Amino acid sequence: MTLPASLAGAIAAIVIMALVTYLTRAGGVFIMSRVPIGPRVERFINAMAGSVLVAVITPMAVHGDWGARLALVATLAVMLLLQKPLPAITAGIVTAALWRLL
Repeated sequence: MTLPASLAGAIAAIVIMALVTYLTRAGGVFIMSRVPIGPRVERFINAMAGSVLVAVITPMAVHGDWGARLALVATLAVMLLLQKPLPAITAGIVTAALWRLL
């Protein structure tokens, strides 16, 4: 399927992506509302969150620039030190911004 390179094509692409995103999220809620959450399912869900995070971060660490790598190190260090995600994310963003500014 190809969309024209025009305003109508851009709007159609945005609407299609929004619809797919909504259906994916609504489908997940619908399916999980019928699955009993026992200890085994809970362990799977917790492990899946970490797996997705690693899948997103690994390419950035391998193929990213030094700003991205230093941001990952700063985020990891602050997370291990404070064990709070918001300061860790802030440290990563500030580190990447400062690296690219200098």
